[in-house]
Amino acid sequence: MSFSETFDLAPGYTISRVIRGGWQLAGDHGAVARDHVSGDLATYYDAGITTFDCADIYTGVEAMIGDFREHLLNKRGADALARLRVHTKFVPDLELLPTISGADVRRIIDRSLQRLRMERLDLVQFHWWDYDQPRFIEAALHLKDLQAEGKIAHVSGTNFDAAHVAEIAAAGVPFTTMQVQYSLLDRRPAGAFTDVCAEQGTKLLCYGSLAGGFLTDAWLAKPAPTTLTNRSLIKYRLIIDEFGGWGLFQTLLQTLRRIADRHNTTIAAVAARHVLDRPHVAAVIVGASHPRHLPDTLRIGTTRLDAADNAEIAAVLAKAAGPTGPVYALERDRNGRHGSIMKYNLGDAKA
Repeated sequence: MSFSETFDLAPGYTISRVIRGGWQLAGDHGAVARDHVSGDLATYYDAGITTFDCADIYTGVEAMIGDFREHLLNKRGADALARLRVHTKFVPDLELLPTISGADVRRIIDRSLQRLRMERLDLVQFHWWDYDQPRFIEAALHLKDLQAEGKIAHVSGTNFDAAHVAEIAAAGVPFTTMQVQYSLLDRRPAGAFTDVCAEQGTKLLCYGSLAGGFLTDAWLAKPAPTTLTNRSLIKYRLIIDEFGGWGLFQTLLQTLRRIADRHNTTIAAVAARHVLDRPHVAAVIVGASHPRHLPDTLRIGTTRLDAADNAEIAAVLAKAAGPTGPVYALERDRNGRHGSIMKYNLGDAKA
C-alpha cells in the first residue's frame, strides 16, 4: 500500500497530503535511534509520503533531515531528492522578540539552511509567541527579503489567528500556508479563520489531527489516564477537557469506530480524513518516531467518508463545549493550563 494524494500549493510546488511530522524526533517522546532515522524516513518517502515537517526549535531534527537528504541523494540520486519537500519553522525565542532584527532573522534562517544542507528552504513557517511584542510585521518583512534573495521559496505561518494573518498579508507578506491545530476535538480554525485564509490564498496544514494519538483505537474504551508520559499527551489531554471531558471523548471514539467498521479502516484514518475534507485544508501532519504505524497512516489515503458518516460525527460534535476562541489563543496564555507547558526559548538553547 502507498499514499498517492498530492496538493499543489503553488505552481511547481506539490506536496503529499499527509506530511510526516518531526516533533517526535526531538527527544521529548523518548530516546531516538539517530542511526536509524534516515532509513525510517526513507520508508515514508518510498510509501508516497514525500513531505516532511520540522522546526528550528525541534532539537536536532533539522540536522536529522539534513542527513536524510544526503542519504537520499547518495542512494537514489538528484531526481529523488528533488521530489522531497521539507517544511521547517522560524520560531524566534520569546526573549528575543523585543529586539529582533534583520540580522537575527538572517542568522536563524542561515542556521536552518546549514542544518538541512539546503541552498534554499522549501517552505518556512513563521511563529510569534507574543502579540504584545509588535515586531512581528518587521520579522515577516525580513523573511520576505530573504525570499527575494533566494534563501526561501515559500513564506508561511503557524499559529497566527485570523486578524494577524490579515494584518501580515496587508503589510505585503501573504502566507502560502498556515499550520494550525485542527481536529475533531479542536475546530477553532473552522469558519472565520478559514475564510480569512481563503481570501489570502493561504492553505491550511493541520497538526494535532490525531490529538497526539488520542484519536486512535488505542484509547477506545480506556479509562482516563492518571499519568501522562510526554508534553504532547498532556497538551491534547487538556484539549479533551475543553472538548467536553473524557465521557464525550469516548462517545466520539465509539462513533468513529462504527464508521471505521463500515469502511474497514481505523479510527485514526477516519479522524484524519475528516480534517482533510475540511475547506482549504491542503494536508495533515502525522507525527511518528518510527515507521511502525506507517501501514495505519497509509489507510488515510483509502478512507472516504460519506454524508451519513459526517452526519453521525456532527451529532457528537454538536455536544462539544469547546475549545473556543481564536486559533492558538489558549496556548498563548503563558499563565494558563495550555500555555504553561510550552517551552519558549528553544531556538538558541544549547543542544
